[in-house]
Amino acid sequence: MTTPKTEMDVVGNNSRQSHKNMLKMYYATDLPQDQSNFNPLDIDSPTFQADRYLKKLKQEKSLAELMEAENDMAKQIRTLDSDMQTLVYENYNKFISATDTIRTMKRDFREMEKEMVKLTSNMAAITHLNSQISSTMQGNRQQINKLVGVHSVLKKLQFLFELPSRLKKCLATKSYAAGVSYYLRTKTVLQHYQHMESFSGIEQDCSKIVAEIITELKKTFYDKDSSAQQLADCVGLLLRLGEPADLLCEDYLEHAKHKLDEDLQELESYLKVDKATVDKSANASSDGGLYIDVLEFIDRGSNGFLSNLSLTITAYENLFIKQIEITAMSSAMVGQMTPLFISDEVSKVASMKLAKFVEDLLQVYFTLVENRLVLEKRSRDNALVVRALDRFYRRLQATSNILADSDIMVHGEGIIVRMIKARCEHYRFALKDFFTDCLTDIRHTISAPNTVSGKSSPASLNLLDLVNSTASALLNQVKSVLADVQLFTVRDINFASLPYFRKEFPCEDVREGIIVHFVHYISETLRSFCDVSSAARLVASPPTVLLLLSKLCRDFEQSTIAYLLTLTDEQFLISSKDRMTDITSLTAEIGETAQKLLEGYVQSSGVSVSRMIRTSIEARDWLKCVEPRQVRAVMRRVVEEITQTDQQVGSLYEEGTRKARSSDSSKRTQTYQTSVSRQRERGHWGVYAPSSNMDNSLLSNIHKLFSERVDVFGPVEFSRTSVLTGVIKISLKTLLECVRMKTFGKFGLQQLQVDCQYLQLYLWRFVSDENIVHTIIDEVISSCLHRCIEPAAMEPSVIDVICERG
Repeated sequence: MTTPKTEMDVVGNNSRQSHKNMLKMYYATDLPQDQSNFNPLDIDSPTFQADRYLKKLKQEKSLAELMEAENDMAKQIRTLDSDMQTLVYENYNKFISATDTIRTMKRDFREMEKEMVKLTSNMAAITHLNSQISSTMQGNRQQINKLVGVHSVLKKLQFLFELPSRLKKCLATKSYAAGVSYYLRTKTVLQHYQHMESFSGIEQDCSKIVAEIITELKKTFYDKDSSAQQLADCVGLLLRLGEPADLLCEDYLEHAKHKLDEDLQELESYLKVDKATVDKSANASSDGGLYIDVLEFIDRGSNGFLSNLSLTITAYENLFIKQIEITAMSSAMVGQMTPLFISDEVSKVASMKLAKFVEDLLQVYFTLVENRLVLEKRSRDNALVVRALDRFYRRLQATSNILADSDIMVHGEGIIVRMIKARCEHYRFALKDFFTDCLTDIRHTISAPNTVSGKSSPASLNLLDLVNSTASALLNQVKSVLADVQLFTVRDINFASLPYFRKEFPCEDVREGIIVHFVHYISETLRSFCDVSSAARLVASPPTVLLLLSKLCRDFEQSTIAYLLTLTDEQFLISSKDRMTDITSLTAEIGETAQKLLEGYVQSSGVSVSRMIRTSIEARDWLKCVEPRQVRAVMRRVVEEITQTDQQVGSLYEEGTRKARSSDSSKRTQTYQTSVSRQRERGHWGVYAPSSNMDNSLLSNIHKLFSERVDVFGPVEFSRTSVLTGVIKISLKTLLECVRMKTFGKFGLQQLQVDCQYLQLYLWRFVSDENIVHTIIDEVISSCLHRCIEPAAMEPSVIDVICERG
């Protein structure tokens, strides 16, 4: 049985419930919650019912489980108590501080209450005293006001009567601003009462003195030595005195123009000095009209002309345009609309005059600056030019900020762009000149042994080192040029932000205008060295030069050009390459040039050897030759030239491929009998005899049909054997053609046999296919046989002995 609840229990429960509700309201916990949390059996639910919870536990759990649940709940209670104590300890200082604060507030409020009571009593006393004073002074107030008004009028009259003397004093002490201020304060009153005789006399005296002040102000205004501040003061005072604004505008600008013209004339005087004359003078200075560098020129123009122009513009706007606008606004506020429209028109006219004035002067200044910059077109110090351009651009920006509607920056940017294009053009020509100097150095280096010893010995030179040094010099020069032009795009350079530097400068002026153009120039220049249409030019270029230049172009094709273009793209941040020369086409062009140079070298070397052979054949009477005892000296010279050519080519190019050689290549002896036997084998026409009626010419032509054709002027590869093969083919072909033009006797045939055998012994090792040498020499001997009036071949053993001895 449950005991009935007493009245005290109900009251206690209601009190606890009200306290709980107040806490909920304070901590904002009495908010709508999810209905799923309203479980009367959940110990954490706000609707928890202990009786139902205990009843459920008793029904569902055993005694042991109930004991365990009791222990768990006791642990949770102890944990909560511990947490609550911790919170109390942590917030104890806060509670103490809050208590002290409340106690202090109570004490302060008590003292404040006392002070408020005192203040209330004081205010009441003041109010009572004020009432007494007002009642006492009530009768004299109007009289006092009247006396104050009379006193004020008397002071004004006294000021009016003293005005002429004050103005004279200001005129004597040149205190024009104070005199104008005095006059303008009284001008309206004097004009209003000028019908009265006393005021009329004062007004006339003041007008005369003010006229004198105006005269003095105009003298100062027209004085060339007046400073800018003096001019500003004069104009301001004249405008306040009612002088015509448009006339003052013109006079002010005309006066300022004299000083600005002097600045421009000073700049022009520096342009008239001959730089070369100044450079010759060791003691030349930058004073007294002598030559000054471009940076100092820009500084003097900026600090002199542009600074004075900026001051003139600022003073003009403050004195005329803004002053007129202020006057117009004042007139409008008073209700005078006519002066507002008039002043608006005057302000527009003043602005137009200023714009025309500035435009004319800046046009002259820009011309002087551009003429001075043109003198630096070929300057070696590009950093100085960049600094000068940057300083010019910065100072021009400061001036343009004063003239918002002016287009002076457009003209200034145009000057900078034109100057940079001129510098790029200079670097383009500088690279050309440097390349020309490199070619001249190559010629001198190759020709130096000839000058010293009197003999041609370019083989003693290290051609590969000469090629590498030339390529390195060209590459370093191009890098130096790129470093110089890159100064235009440095971050701290103000004009580097112009749109011109985003696309046109890096792509068109640097990449295409300098680098690509330089490569084209190299290709065109070197192709002119091997222009076969100009025989004189071909002769004028030594063969060694052509060989060296071909190797130089070959290196450019394989690596240098790709490196230069990649370097340019990286340094100048070139990403889009639309309508620009690609690396492939450029390397292909320089590769064709290298091929032409190598072919030109082969032809030039072949012509050089052929000239010796041709001279030796044409200068000898082959019908009256004596019996041969040695190899002719010219043939030894031919072998020496070929050997020297082999050394030159071998120092630059690799060996190349060769066909397999026969074991008896060096022992092959061309005799009349072997030639005849070969004709018999290849023709299958029985035994050949010189007395035979068969046409020897026909046999020779049939033999050529079945022989391997030799292409004398075939393509040349970049290898040692290919080059030597080309030179030897041209030389032997010349020998063949010269033999066909001569008639031989018995000993002439034998001498040619010895010469051919000697050439065969040494030349076969230089060519890619030894059959080439054998075939052409066969044709030479065969042609000689047909042109011999007494064909009698020399014994092979005798030929071998003579060749070994030679």
